[in-house]
Amino acid sequence: MPSLIQAAGVSPRFLDLLAREPLGELRVLDVGCGSGRLTLAMAPAVRSVVGLDRDTAALEEARRHAAAAGLANVEFHEADVESASYEGWRPELVTAHLCASDAIVERAAAALPRGRALAMVAFHVDQWKETGRVSRFAYGESRMRSALEHAGFAVEALEVEQHVKRFGSVEEGLAAAVGLEDRWRTDGRWFRYIAFLEGGGRTLTRSHLLIKARRT
Repeated sequence: MPSLIQAAGVSPRFLDLLAREPLGELRVLDVGCGSGRLTLAMAPAVRSVVGLDRDTAALEEARRHAAAAGLANVEFHEADVESASYEGWRPELVTAHLCASDAIVERAAAALPRGRALAMVAFHVDQWKETGRVSRFAYGESRMRSALEHAGFAVEALEVEQHVKRFGSVEEGLAAAVGLEDRWRTDGRWFRYIAFLEGGGRTLTRSHLLIKARRT
């Protein structure tokens, strides 16, 4: 049985949680798939996989990658995953990578048969904590557990995976945030991060929540 492909930016621990499912038998729905990083990593190991996202440019990129890899069991479709129903896809496993919300949990619960799993990677509340602002997409462990249990899931894994980068100077700290400046300027986080560095702070935290839960 082919195995999951290691993909840049996808946690090996998360792939391990997925690999414990009978993937070769399953129809998978990957919501918020973007350019298909996780979708394409799963494709060789699963019966079929559908990626959903509302970003048309990202979906076109995903289709190009799938075609280049010769993957015949992958489809990509445009959809708002927080408002669309998943039931028409008849998923037996729902995944989401850095795309998590209560609405996604609720829609996965409505679509999954009993005994099947939802597996997600969410931003943790400590993600970029040096900026002094929690992302509206971030979850703490208790909030995520509550959302899952309220929707009818039994939690099997709820783990924080954290990487802290440490610097020797303000300049190194600024260099580490290259690519984030424009986004952080729009919501004020950039100036808080600079203040953190100028006050002697020398870290930048990436923190994700790895989730696996089974429909009861």
